[in-house]
Amino acid sequence: MEKKGNIFNIQHFSIHDGPGTRTVVFFKGCNLSCKWCHNPESISPKRQILFYPEKCVGCLACIKNCPGKCHKVGENGAHIIDLSTCQRCFKCCEDCYAEALVAVGEEKDADYVMREILSNKPYFDYSGGGVTFSGGECMLQVDFLSELLKRSKEAGIHTAVDTAGNVPWERFEKILDDTDLFLYDIKAFEPERHKELTGVDNKRILENFEKLVASGKEVFVRIPCIPGSNDDQLPLISNYLEQFPQVTAELLPYHAMGNSKYIALGSKPQIDIPNMDKKVAARLKEKYHFI
Repeated sequence: MEKKGNIFNIQHFSIHDGPGTRTVVFFKGCNLSCKWCHNPESISPKRQILFYPEKCVGCLACIKNCPGKCHKVGENGAHIIDLSTCQRCFKCCEDCYAEALVAVGEEKDADYVMREILSNKPYFDYSGGGVTFSGGECMLQVDFLSELLKRSKEAGIHTAVDTAGNVPWERFEKILDDTDLFLYDIKAFEPERHKELTGVDNKRILENFEKLVASGKEVFVRIPCIPGSNDDQLPLISNYLEQFPQVTAELLPYHAMGNSKYIALGSKPQIDIPNMDKKVAARLKEKYHFI
């Protein structure tokens, strides 16, 4: 049976997820629950509905066609969704031409994903770019990931894997030969603080990081910085990374762009603070030798 993967987005022409111009394939499902996650639709492996009421034009197609009758119009004219009666048929998303209702997550085969990747090969060749597999956590679907990496390498495409590293080391061994670059998240250094912020401690994450560096693969560390949450971890992370002079580390200042997605999923952000000030971020980068 042909392998399929649970994908929630394929983003073309990215310039922030590895060298050059890149296609980023986002896998759905994550085994961390970071309080600041800017892609909350990536956490659950299940297909979900995002609802953006500001886009609703009141055509009522979802109300007419929903078999579970979970779409209603409230007293004030607001569109209401009762997810407790939703049958997950996603017909409402298919009928919503205004894209106020969006289905997130779909099973895709390797041929489909490779067509998307290969469509941009001329841009990769010109810019020194390639494909980046991200998430969620792409390494939770390592068999599908491995197939895409092999096929990308056979096509002469630079490959990168963006991971939080919270998987058994055997999964890294499965993809090492076909991965040119690892983008590796380090979110906190103290194990208990890491668990408080992400739901798991970082023992396995740091062990895998050290093995990955020792393997000789190119590793690029990315450190999200969330004021009031993990910014006190920066000196500890900086001191730790001094052991690995061959590794470049990038500071990722917090932004609130994901907050609307929490609301669209019917929940609310766990952290509600403004975007990190650019000048503050610049000072932290200089102080701790991050880019």
